[in-house]
Amino acid sequence: MKTLIKNKLPKVRLSSDMRGYENMLDMIREKSLNTVCQEADCPNIFNCFSKGTLTFMILGDICTRNCSYCNVKTGSPLPLDENEPKKIAGVIKELALDYVVITCVTRDDLKDGGASVFAETVREIKNRNPECKVELLISDLNGNENALKVVIGANPAVIGHNIEVARELFPQMRPHGDYERSIDLLKNLKKYDPDIITKSGIMVGLGETQEEIIRTIKDIKNTDCDIITIGQYLAPSAKHALVKKFYSMEGFSFFKKLGESLGFKCVESGSLVRSSFNASQSYEKIRRKICAVS
Repeated sequence: MKTLIKNKLPKVRLSSDMRGYENMLDMIREKSLNTVCQEADCPNIFNCFSKGTLTFMILGDICTRNCSYCNVKTGSPLPLDENEPKKIAGVIKELALDYVVITCVTRDDLKDGGASVFAETVREIKNRNPECKVELLISDLNGNENALKVVIGANPAVIGHNIEVARELFPQMRPHGDYERSIDLLKNLKKYDPDIITKSGIMVGLGETQEEIIRTIKDIKNTDCDIITIGQYLAPSAKHALVKKFYSMEGFSFFKKLGESLGFKCVESGSLVRSSFNASQSYEKIRRKICAVS
């Protein structure tokens, strides 16, 4: 479908609040914290930081995997910062956030993949910020179901895990990942806690076919996932995987309508959509639906 492809980069409308953006950067540096906004070179970083929103990245800033589309550093991680959960909880209190997203680098060197740190971070946030809702975006934890139970046991508001790309692209784009392992993780979230709100996301434009995108969206829905995000892949540098297609507004509208027709409770689909895009709004949308049913 020609309408699904375009040849121009998406445009980002920047906020005029430079002071808010700089204040956020200063706070992150002062506390020695990491954000996926910076590490992944997110195109929405200026607008989000200027509004006082961010996505924390725990377990350090060095990933043990090497996905060809990702801008996060790879290599041998440094030791864990034992004070990281408390520092994050403190920043959330200082910013008076009522909703926060916590993600991570993949840590295959850790027996539990960092699950215990996720759980501790959620507990620290709740202790200091009882009204703050916490959304987690976790790695595949190397398929460790006991580790997954630890994360679920912390009782976050939302748990997400991104499939990222179509199954056919995993060998090239995610050589250390496994499509079925990621799908199984999403299934197990609902298996161990049917009431937990779950979330996943994919990127398009890496060379997948439209049929492969549709199949991936259907595979995610078959896990009983509640929220899906669909965004345009943008290469962080010339060293990363090349962009093969730029999808049009009509293309993303098509994916949104498909997701809604399949029964996702919330679908965020657009060129600049990322995992944390409208995270709190997506959560509230689902909560309203649940309340309306009950």
